[in-house]
Amino acid sequence: MRFKLPFLLILALLVGAITYAQNFKSPAEFLGYEIGEKFTRHHRVMDYFGHLGETNPDRIQLKEYGTTYEDRPLMLAFISSAENMANLEEIRQAHIANTNGQGNPEIAIVWMSYNVHGNESVSTEASMQTVYELLTTKKEYLENTVVIVDPCVNPDGRERYVNWYGQYKNSAHEVDPNSKEHHEPWLNGRANHYMFDLNRDWAWLTQKESQQRIKVYNKWLPHVHVDFHEQQVDSPYYFAPAAEPFHEVITNFQREFQVTVGKNHAKYFDANGWFYFTKEVFDLLYPSYGDTYPTYNGSIGMTYEQGGSGRAGLGIVTSLGDTLTLKDRIEHHRTTGHSTLEIASKHAKKLNEEFKKFHQTKDYKYKSYVLNGKKDKLKALTDLLDQHEITYGKANSGSIRGFHYSTGKTGTLRATEKSIVVPVDQKKGTLVKVLFEPKAKLTDSLTYDITAWSLPYAYGLEAVATENSIKYEASADGKNVNNNPNLTDAYAYIAHWNSFSDARFLAHLLKNKIKVRFAMKPFTLDGQKYNRGSLIITKSDNQNNKSFLTTLSTAAKAYDKQITPTNTGFVEAGKDFGSYYVQMVPNSKIAVLTGNPTSTLRFGEVWHFFEQQLEYPVTVLDESYFDHVALNEYDILVLPDGDGYGNFLTDSISEKITEWISNGGKLIAMGGALKSFAKNKSFPLKAKENVKDSTQIAPNFDYSQREQIKTEITGAIFKTHVDTTHPLAYGYDEVYFSMKLGSDSYDYLEKGTVVYLDENNVEPVSGFAGSEAKKKIGNSMTFGSINHGKGQVVFMVDNPLFRGFWESGKLFFANALFMIN
Repeated sequence: MRFKLPFLLILALLVGAITYAQNFKSPAEFLGYEIGEKFTRHHRVMDYFGHLGETNPDRIQLKEYGTTYEDRPLMLAFISSAENMANLEEIRQAHIANTNGQGNPEIAIVWMSYNVHGNESVSTEASMQTVYELLTTKKEYLENTVVIVDPCVNPDGRERYVNWYGQYKNSAHEVDPNSKEHHEPWLNGRANHYMFDLNRDWAWLTQKESQQRIKVYNKWLPHVHVDFHEQQVDSPYYFAPAAEPFHEVITNFQREFQVTVGKNHAKYFDANGWFYFTKEVFDLLYPSYGDTYPTYNGSIGMTYEQGGSGRAGLGIVTSLGDTLTLKDRIEHHRTTGHSTLEIASKHAKKLNEEFKKFHQTKDYKYKSYVLNGKKDKLKALTDLLDQHEITYGKANSGSIRGFHYSTGKTGTLRATEKSIVVPVDQKKGTLVKVLFEPKAKLTDSLTYDITAWSLPYAYGLEAVATENSIKYEASADGKNVNNNPNLTDAYAYIAHWNSFSDARFLAHLLKNKIKVRFAMKPFTLDGQKYNRGSLIITKSDNQNNKSFLTTLSTAAKAYDKQITPTNTGFVEAGKDFGSYYVQMVPNSKIAVLTGNPTSTLRFGEVWHFFEQQLEYPVTVLDESYFDHVALNEYDILVLPDGDGYGNFLTDSISEKITEWISNGGKLIAMGGALKSFAKNKSFPLKAKENVKDSTQIAPNFDYSQREQIKTEITGAIFKTHVDTTHPLAYGYDEVYFSMKLGSDSYDYLEKGTVVYLDENNVEPVSGFAGSEAKKKIGNSMTFGSINHGKGQVVFMVDNPLFRGFWESGKLFFANALFMIN
């Protein structure tokens, strides 16, 4: 007997279906203009995706995974067939189980990230059209794929660009590239709020956006991840396969699938007569990109680059005389997006099979990484490992033999129950190998980014990489709990100084009006030895602070700081607490320069350091009104790295800064800021010059780029020596591994060279350095400090705050702030 629906029910279903279809709008219908006619504000993009979710609840789900520093929402759209969406969690669990070799899932997971660089604004526009067509004309791709779309990874940067463009574009946009609308200001839209490049933060997770995204990413670990970008106006479209160097861990299948995807893209581009290129410029080495990080987690990670970026606006005339429009750029990204999904859908079964193979145990040379160090440094590392869901544990006591990072040779490390073991035999084993390997293998020295990043160097830890699997306590979290009891009344309280966590503790005390002293000489008290820089907080200094003990106890617990009370300032060895060699830490008012003299990224590192890491107040002074600022209101001035100091440091401004230093100011000059001081005869800083061979024949044009890299250092790690007696080096050992980003170098200071390269250490311990560059950096200063009148100047040739992840350098910067008087 056939079941018959009542007529009214049939009518209601038909009316509902018609209404449903009428409510489901294209981007143009919803926004009121054709995609590409204007840039869409972030809140309207969110509105449109909300509309798709409301009208297609069976095929699209939205998840707000966080907010930006400027409180804009970060959102993901999960899109698939109705049947798949009804079983979305089961599909995810089956996919993750596949990393453990369980099951045989056949659904492909594709994650597409748009607009990680805010002024590469076309991709967010393309995301709306791409998803609309997925739900209409391309819905067959959804039968065996789950598509995850992040329509705007960097809303703060994008809104900065879109707002600027709206202010300065001609009423009818002007395609003349000389027009104002094609020239972004210094504060451009590429980076996030703190001027960090989010496409270089996947591994380091220094930024709020990255930290929130990785939590969801780790739950899905997609088969394919695409990062949509833009490049220079005149560049044709770039898509996979990537350029050399490919990291050696990248599998043959990952390489081959990039070719498969690229050929499919080429089919569509050829049919439309669009130009493109592959296998150039964009390599797969540096692990913190939106293509490499997913690749090292088993994905097919790819970058797509459309010509245009922040210069193109709604339309621009190229050098060939063609007009490149926003609509053109959208169409290209839309095409590669759908082409990617087409290939993923066709090869869903193969993607799952190879994903399972990727996560099987691999026979890498090193099976375990064992690390020793101060608890704060180990905690900083394990905090990062936790975010990446990398397994680690505590070692058993004993001697472990392997490659010793400090010496660069085979050696031994004495492990204790406090040592950390990071095994390679785990789900994230390939990522572990990449992040911890002493030296990445370079198949080509022409790379797009830095060539070294090894975490033991970055975190200042003693480590060995061993070819044996080291046993460890898997349940241990590697962290130490502060067992400080509530502090009782005492003459003084002492704290060691050897990590950036100690600097954060000190900054907290200073902000809360706690007076702190520091020791300039080692001392022994109550049988315990204390090194230079140790903090001494006396009851007498803080007798008028009613919340003194409460604040100190709270800070000790918050920063896991061991505080030792003492009832005397009479030391057994060293200098007593009333000595000249026990100085007060100044609660300084600090300013940092921003604007055209500085690099946006380098300024951002300093700004983020103060506000989000050290949590200490800083005033930002723009170069546009700097000459009107009363510098005597500030104790410290930071000049971040940049190329514009030659124009900024005019005679009048140089004289103003020099006089301020002479009267007691402290200047911290970084990177490019040093060049002007090397030309100023008031300061004993001398730049080293290359000795050029005048008989050398000019290189052949085809080899000019490779000749150029002989003079460059593209992010390599060098072993430097440290004068541990100097206040700039308190808390450090005699060796520091520095990240060097260029070949600029300076002679030793006559007095005050604190960290330096000698002539025997010009070979990097990890990464690439050109042959001519290595000749230049021998016997050169890395960090130094001089007195000038009543003030001081701190010179930082290398960047101790690089991308916020060079953890071992941060204490140098804190010492420059607090320990140099």
